This record gives sequence, C-alpha cells and structure tokens, in this order.
Amino acid sequence: MDAAQPLLRWAGSKRQIVPLLAQYWNGEFKRYVEPFAGSACLFFHLAPPAALLGDINSELFSTYRSVRARHSRVSELLCKMRKGEREYYKVRSLQPTKLSAAARAARFIYLNRYCFNGLYRTNRNGNFNVPYGGRGSGSIPSPEMLQRISSLLKRATLINDDFEKVLDKVTRGDFVYMDPPFSVSNRRVFKEYGSRVFGWKDVIRLRKRLAGLAEMGIPFVVSYIQSDEAEYLAEGFHVSTVSVRRNISGFLGSRTKCQELLISNPA
Repeated sequence: MDAAQPLLRWAGSKRQIVPLLAQYWNGEFKRYVEPFAGSACLFFHLAPPAALLGDINSELFSTYRSVRARHSRVSELLCKMRKGEREYYKVRSLQPTKLSAAARAARFIYLNRYCFNGLYRTNRNGNFNVPYGGRGSGSIPSPEMLQRISSLLKRATLINDDFEKVLDKVTRGDFVYMDPPFSVSNRRVFKEYGSRVFGWKDVIRLRKRLAGLAEMGIPFVVSYIQSDEAEYLAEGFHVSTVSVRRNISGFLGSRTKCQELLISNPA
C-alpha cells in the first residue's frame, strides 16, 4: 500500500524532516516500532508491513482503534459536522466518555483539525481546552483518506501505555523511532501532551533504554531538540543535527528555526 498523510495535526510533529528520517529505514527490518506515536507521521510515510505503536494519550489511541475498526462510520459522523466557531465549541463541550467509540473518534479528529495550531492540551480535569483555530485551521479528512489510514493501522499493534511498556516488546529485526516530548531545563518548549509531562526522570529512563537497545543490537533513531538533555541521551551514539522550524509562541509569525539532534545506533 502507498504511503498516507497522517490523520492528525500534532504539536512537535516531524513532518518537515520525514524524508530524512525515512533514510534510516530499510526493507530488511521486520517491524517498525514507535513508542511516542503522536501523529505517527513517519509510520504513515513508510507504510511498513508490520508495526508496534505506543502512546500514553488514551483519546489518541481510542481514535486510532476506531478508525482502524470502523472508518466508514467515523467518516459518516465527521461529514455531519460543520466548520465554524459555534459548532467547534459545541463539539468540544461533549463528554467523550458518553459517546460511542465512533462518535468519540469523530469528535477527536474534528477538534484536532479545527483547533488552534493542532495542539493537544487538557485542563486539570482532563478536559480538552484548546480554543478554535479560525479560518486557516484545516479540513476534515476525506473518506478515502480514512480508508487508507484504517488499512495501514490494521498492520499495527497499538499499545496505550508508557514508552517502556512498548520497548519491553522489542525484538531483533525491529527498527525503533522515538520522538519523545521535549523536557528542556528551565524552558517551556512543548507542554501540550495532557496532564503527564515528560520530565527529567523520564529522560533518564529513556537513556537506560537506549543503552539496552544498543546492547541488543537493535537500530534506533531519537529526535530531540538540542539541549543538555539531548547531549545526555546522545552520549556514545551517532549524532547528526537538523534545522527545523518551530512555532514557539503559538503564532505563525513567531516561527523560528531551531536545531534538533538525530541520535542513532545504526545496525
């Protein structure tokens, strides 16, 4: 099957550098593994024969599972929703736990496509609270796109859990790509991942796992903003630097270039 565009907009997405990241993949790998899936843009670009995708965001993975199982119904519900500020806040006010699986997925996709800057952020009660994005916020995916996304997701095992639970299942023949939320000392870079923030203790856990993957001879790539944390993760591994444009303050006029490290342990 041909590659597909990712289903969702996502803060910190690596869509800009997907062609570069794709160079780390080759046809000899048996399975693609991504413990911090988010929009899974590299997965959808590569369209691998088998995959293991993980993320702690339960709404995200509930959506992926629904699109995988019943894309036609999700598309039918999406087509009934109209773009507009009034409709947006009406849909946002719905409690996802009181909706059917398909309706819950349609709500998530709708809000993602029309919210401000593709952010995912919740309040202390766990309710999605990103404002409406305005005229330039996006469009609803077509039925054809949802069908392609569904077919690709059927190749993947989905694990809604901590990244270590995903890495526990890695075996020889796998290729692992990791794009964790950034935890940069004394700076707020990305905090749009819900109630649980990826912190320094998580960076330490990740570093231990990288050492374990290297010992097992499993190739991996980690993308991380240039920082002390990135240098800590990169020690002893191959590193390349790439320039990316980031929306720092949330507005298009505030986009700026920053450096990210690609940390890898080639096979």
